[in-house]
Amino acid sequence: MKTYEFGDPASGIVLLQPVDDHDLEGIEKEFTAIVGSCNRSIRLVAVRIDDWNNDLSPWEAPAVFGKAGFGSGASETLDKLLGLCSDKSRAYYIGGYSLAGLFALWAAYQTDAFDGVAAASPSMWFPGFAEYMDKNEIRTDTVYLSLGDREEKTRSPVMATVGDRIREAHVLLKERGVKCILEWNEGNHFKDADFRTAKAFAWVLNNKGAMDSE
Repeated sequence: MKTYEFGDPASGIVLLQPVDDHDLEGIEKEFTAIVGSCNRSIRLVAVRIDDWNNDLSPWEAPAVFGKAGFGSGASETLDKLLGLCSDKSRAYYIGGYSLAGLFALWAAYQTDAFDGVAAASPSMWFPGFAEYMDKNEIRTDTVYLSLGDREEKTRSPVMATVGDRIREAHVLLKERGVKCILEWNEGNHFKDADFRTAKAFAWVLNNKGAMDSE
């Protein structure tokens, strides 16, 4: 598990983000945008994921694009990330884009180690995840959700459910007392991933602990 670190190593705020090679191309721009939006010292730890569809999937699921299905490696990945959260004097936040965003949300159902979740364009279409959220309790109090306004307009009948699922997730989390916003971005799933992820982390940092309605 290779990590890339940005910002102040001594910061009391640590952001954890599972990434692939595409994410790494824009990670420095993302970090600069986060700092500019929240105006505080932070440390971002980007964790390179080797097998995206396996290592970030909470359970096995069939392929919905291409031929690659989904494994069940999320638990092992989470164990590794929790190894980066050993200093209890710091506040840890988890976030990511696409399947990494779904993983971040799922992780907050497994542990109370994270003070907030930044889920940018998460793969809410993932089979069974909406039902999982309904039957379980999240263990953080601040969650950011976003989606591109064209993401649900896809030929894949499974992925086309992403809009309805994320709307339902937003309502469910708010009903359970979580500080949560659902923000819509312009474009499809592949537009401005670095900027959208930066907005997600910045919002969580700026709204942690605030319980006004969105």
